Amino acid sequence: MAQYRQHSYQAPEGATQITLVRHGESRAASEENPFPLVDGHGDPELHANGEQQAEMVGERLKGEDIDAIYVTSLQRTHQTAAPLCRHLSLTPIVEVDLREVFLGDWEGGVMRIRAAAGDPIFTQMQEQQRWDLIPGAESWETLNTRVMAGLTRIHKAHPNQKVVAVVHGGVIGHIIAKASGAQPFAFNGADNGSISRIVINGDEIKVRAFNDNAHVNSTLHDGSGQLT
Repeated sequence: MAQYRQHSYQAPEGATQITLVRHGESRAASEENPFPLVDGHGDPELHANGEQQAEMVGERLKGEDIDAIYVTSLQRTHQTAAPLCRHLSLTPIVEVDLREVFLGDWEGGVMRIRAAAGDPIFTQMQEQQRWDLIPGAESWETLNTRVMAGLTRIHKAHPNQKVVAVVHGGVIGHIIAKASGAQPFAFNGADNGSISRIVINGDEIKVRAFNDNAHVNSTLHDGSGQLT
């Protein structure tokens, strides 16, 4: 009698398996010490807790078969990727289009301050799930165009390979929501240092995991899912 067992998922021929890592916790925002800006984007360094999370990410992923490590133009992704790069003797590749959502007038740490103060624009933004309610912030369409362009470049460079991309909470949320057909903000708030996994093959993106935080659980706190 023929028997047919269940099989584990196998990525299709030509696909790229991308492990999305959210950067470690960045330093606290304050009105007295705003974040420096890079091309208009807030560019804080890691908090000491984030440095610990970076080490934990490195330990978690160092045994995996990884062909390349990507970071963005913002220093918190470079600092988070550094331990894993050392373990694997890989030099990170910068993919600028995977940088965090542009927050316009609320860059430099302002969004955290406004959110904590209960700013009505922040509340409206969450209710309508639109970044561009913040003055000068980018729209879903603009964000989607650049993020998909960045993912496509990685996919074309690494068919049949596995890569790590150390990116940002808003970007991870956007990718997972788009791939799953969910509402725009449904997956915002991935924890610092968490791991999500996608498989991209042509125009198709499959979600394999979201917000795996077991390796950094001891470092998480109430603000760990906040953006930027």
